[in-house]
Amino acid sequence: MTILDGKKVSNDIKNEIAAEVQKMKDKGEKVPHLAAIIVGNDGASLTYVGSKVKACERVGFESTLVKMSNTTSEIELLDKIKELNTNPDIDGFIVQLPLPPQINTQKVLLAVNPDKDVDGFHPMNFGKMALDMSTFIPATPFGILELLDRYGVETNGKHTVVIGRSHIVGRPMSILMGRKGFPGNSTVTLTHSHTKNITQITSQADIIISALGVPDFLKAEMVKDDVVIIDVGITRVPDESKPRGYRITGDVDFANVSKKASFITPVPGGVGPMTIAMLLKNTLLAREQHMM
Repeated sequence: MTILDGKKVSNDIKNEIAAEVQKMKDKGEKVPHLAAIIVGNDGASLTYVGSKVKACERVGFESTLVKMSNTTSEIELLDKIKELNTNPDIDGFIVQLPLPPQINTQKVLLAVNPDKDVDGFHPMNFGKMALDMSTFIPATPFGILELLDRYGVETNGKHTVVIGRSHIVGRPMSILMGRKGFPGNSTVTLTHSHTKNITQITSQADIIISALGVPDFLKAEMVKDDVVIIDVGITRVPDESKPRGYRITGDVDFANVSKKASFITPVPGGVGPMTIAMLLKNTLLAREQHMM
């Protein structure tokens, strides 16, 4: 069994990006600039955005963090997005989700300039991805592809089962794993909360990508020997034995499923670190496109 070490691979990618940025600096070119908008004081979102800012510093990017209050109106947020859309210094930006209830998330995502949409959430970029055209791939699916690629996990002709159909992970993964090329060329089954006999489906899978958000959902009896497991789930489970009073758990019963797997991502340290690395990669791509 091989651990798909997202922490290590994400560090490798950051080092590669830092080398590219250094070349830009040596030529006197403008370095990539990533901005993030955060509305409100959601603890997890603040932590996540903070780690993005640190990652920018590490690779030599410029970064801008735009903090807006929980009472921000939809119009105020759309005005801020318009400002970033038209600012030539900003190569890419993200709007951290979730947004407060008074703001229509769909309207906000549509307002982002597709050429700066380094999260890959704009319908234009999603459509290009579905059509196998060059575009920004959402960071988490992009990270999963990169892990499969760098570890040489065979996907050609394999049966991939995706658990969860979110627009951020499940649905894009189902499209990407079925595309021509590597990683891809697999036969994909997309499962979700209304799927019947899910064990029957998962037990036939060569590759399982779980993005459900239900701790320890995938049990050893639900998978076959030598399965490849990509665990996207990340949930805080109360645990008094831990210093913080909780432990981080994925969708997969790691202790038991890992005994049957050929490759598996740990939680934490698997898919999570890859997401930020690929957001940086998308920002570098955006900068290169703007230079053309």
